[in-house]
Amino acid sequence: MSIDQLPDHLVYSKNVIEFVTVAAETCLFLEHASEFSRQDFVLKSVKILPLLYLKTTLLDISESTADDNVERFVSEEDYLFVKEQIEQLLGAEDSYLEVFHPDMALSDTPIAAFISENLADVYQEMKDFAANYQLGDVDIMNNALVACLEAFGEHWGQKLLNALRALHALQFSDEFMLEDTDVEPIEIKNKIDRNSFLNFLHNEEDDDLSNIL
Repeated sequence: MSIDQLPDHLVYSKNVIEFVTVAAETCLFLEHASEFSRQDFVLKSVKILPLLYLKTTLLDISESTADDNVERFVSEEDYLFVKEQIEQLLGAEDSYLEVFHPDMALSDTPIAAFISENLADVYQEMKDFAANYQLGDVDIMNNALVACLEAFGEHWGQKLLNALRALHALQFSDEFMLEDTDVEPIEIKNKIDRNSFLNFLHNEEDDDLSNIL
């Protein structure tokens, strides 16, 4: 399918394609967390997470085109793989005090939360969305977008911000600033356009989204 043959549909709009690109980049980054040093992971996280949040807020929720539920692709093993990589990488810095937990108003003691768990939750939503999108069926793509944006408002948007808040505190802590850091800025390597999106759609490997970058 050429660019000119793409249907005139919301799922192929500029904002949605940019969101898909950043979602795929986020999945790749989190899947390969163990390949980074702790410093590099933190510095890259505080760049890509705000970008993902921004691209999500630029989208409008459309209506579902069918009653079928969006298929889930991320298994418990996939979720734990991402979570445990981040947990091991951050060590004791993985935990932080949560102020937005729904049980906080009823608790007399601080509630602990974990960056790794928050980011694994974000990963699960992004990967499920991207895998459904990659099927190339407009109705499925649209429904996956609707489900992802609804889940953003319900839970993963807050979890992204909570993790980002903790990562920000870690980045500017005295101990972190004393460590040797030498990290290149994370960026979308190629221009975000419909060509990169078509490469993404035609990639048959669910766990390899590198063609979009």
